[in-house]
Amino acid sequence: MWVADYVLGHYGTGAIMGVPAHDERDFQFAEKFNLPIQRVIHGSEVHPYMGVGVLEHSGAFDGMDSETAKEKITEEFGKKVTRYKLRDWLVSRQRYWGCPIPIVYDPEGKAHPVPAKHLPWKLPTDVDFTPTGVAPLARSKELLKRTEKIFGKGWKPEVDTMDVFVDSSWYFLRYLDPKNKKEFSSLKKQKSWMPVRRYSGGGEHTTVHVLYSRFFQKALFDLGLVTESEPYCVRMNRGIILAEDGRKMSKRWGNVVNPDEQVVHVGADAVRTYLAFIGPYNEVGSFPWNTNGLVGVRRFLERVAGLSEQVADSPLSEDLAVPLHQTIKKVGDDIESMKFNTAVSQLMIFTNELQKHAAVPREAYETLLRLLAPFAPHLAEELWANLDHRTSIHREKWPSYDSTKLVADMVTIAVQIGGKTRGTVTVPRGASEEEVLAVARQDQKLALLIPQNPSRKVFVQGKIINLIP
Repeated sequence: MWVADYVLGHYGTGAIMGVPAHDERDFQFAEKFNLPIQRVIHGSEVHPYMGVGVLEHSGAFDGMDSETAKEKITEEFGKKVTRYKLRDWLVSRQRYWGCPIPIVYDPEGKAHPVPAKHLPWKLPTDVDFTPTGVAPLARSKELLKRTEKIFGKGWKPEVDTMDVFVDSSWYFLRYLDPKNKKEFSSLKKQKSWMPVRRYSGGGEHTTVHVLYSRFFQKALFDLGLVTESEPYCVRMNRGIILAEDGRKMSKRWGNVVNPDEQVVHVGADAVRTYLAFIGPYNEVGSFPWNTNGLVGVRRFLERVAGLSEQVADSPLSEDLAVPLHQTIKKVGDDIESMKFNTAVSQLMIFTNELQKHAAVPREAYETLLRLLAPFAPHLAEELWANLDHRTSIHREKWPSYDSTKLVADMVTIAVQIGGKTRGTVTVPRGASEEEVLAVARQDQKLALLIPQNPSRKVFVQGKIINLIP
């Protein structure tokens, strides 16, 4: 039996089994004190080996893979125990912004809770924020006077305030019932609204606010004060928009982008659409502001507006029906999953497709406007009204797609000779190699190039045929 400083007395039982062949610290300890090193997992001759493998020198467990063996050994000699690495949380802060702690001290220095009839215990307003090393509330005459008026001469208030996470860990429960004076949040209203369907926040909240708010929720659940043991259904981290120089926006660096100023230059819809387009909202990342990108989005909106002059009451052709229904599906799906950037990208692709047509079918253009409305609400509303609609576009039903029109009946296949593309042919989807080759031989240009007896043919259905001479 050995005593080692890396074995923690408060962790588990305070005693561990040394396995120097498969643990880095145990290996270093065994080498220093010249202890035997017995390999028990076959995987590598190099010590220490910390990967998975097959057990050896382990009696009845020989031959088992190490992951299975963990379960079996635990069942045989012990039991699973979950241990939480929770530490005490110091909730007091020596600053003004925070909930005042409802504690007062008698002349002997003994702490007393503020009675319920005097709650809420509010912050004073006569606070000096000049840094002096003394908590701001300690210099408040208003707070001291209030305390002595209620409790008597010589009584003093607590001058620390609570950590802001004490407030923000349960605010969503009070939002449901902000005027209730009998309980902090009605159970009836919680049953209607809780849990929060989606919590979207910055990466800095992941290990702090999420931890604290879940801790509060579970404690309140155990007390019977809330209806749910978990506060959120889904937690989603979002990225951060950096300055144009790639750094975080800061007044100190003078690189802050003021959105109001951008609105003056390019309009609110362009700024709004660019913010959706700048990067995936549903993924953690850093996305530098790019003025050229903003200008590009503005030009895209101008192209959408320009298409209004080409709108005609013509039927929707098949070559437009497929990209239209693909766009309806993708934009709808992307909005649901918060992939706003790819939704805008798809709208740009479809706009480019419409620009190829001298006459844009009304059905296609009106659908484009309804899909664009969440991103550019003002422009979409104006263009919608210009099409003689009397009601707001934002009251229109969201477009639905036809699943049978998501794939074209005809496809264009590249024809290669010796690996070089010599032309294309249009054939029915699902056409076989023989059918594609027959159509290619009917093309006057390709017929002169296609070898009569190619040595080899490479065919990828619906995409390419390559004929090797």
